[in-house]
Amino acid sequence: MADSIEEAVSRALSEAPERNFRETVDLAINLRDIDLDDPSNRIDESIVLPSGTGQETYIVVFAEGETAVRAEDVADEVLDSDDLEELGDNDDEAKDLADKTDFFVAEANLMQDIGRYLGTVLGPRGKMPTPLQPDDDVVDTVERMKNTVQLRSRDRRTFHTRVGAEDMNADDIADNIDVIVRRLEADLEKGPLNLGDLYVKTTMGPSVEVPA
Repeated sequence: MADSIEEAVSRALSEAPERNFRETVDLAINLRDIDLDDPSNRIDESIVLPSGTGQETYIVVFAEGETAVRAEDVADEVLDSDDLEELGDNDDEAKDLADKTDFFVAEANLMQDIGRYLGTVLGPRGKMPTPLQPDDDVVDTVERMKNTVQLRSRDRRTFHTRVGAEDMNADDIADNIDVIVRRLEADLEKGPLNLGDLYVKTTMGPSVEVPA
């Protein structure tokens, strides 16, 4: 399947009209023969892409002390418990932060307060933080998340995820797609039988079907 994925990616890249901005490359995934009214059947996966996302990923860390100091070098924002409480009192600011942030990371001892102050904002958006345990390295965690995408189907049979950028090599993007497909096949109850058609496209370009 790897060759057919690369061929589809190459077509999508070559057929995309030139734009005055750097386009992402997206994968449209269609599910079949699966009851998505049952929340346990819905896709909600974080997947590390081997070739990276090709785009900037905005990451916010909730931490204090030495962990906060180390996070400053790799995260876009580092917030402490005082910042967290202030966000809890400012719903608009909390929503703005949630909307611009791809991933949140938080020291495990702050998770209860995050649920208290930001649970109603982050929860519905599927953006509750990844807990950072005392033995976890915040730098490694953030660097890994920079190459991570979130697959979330909710109750829709068709959903999308970013798999690269238009200036990446087709084989690198194909590798990313292959990892996603393998993860889905492993997680879905009926494996490949639950996967329908796949399409790859740039942001503004035409969709190209990935042959089965």
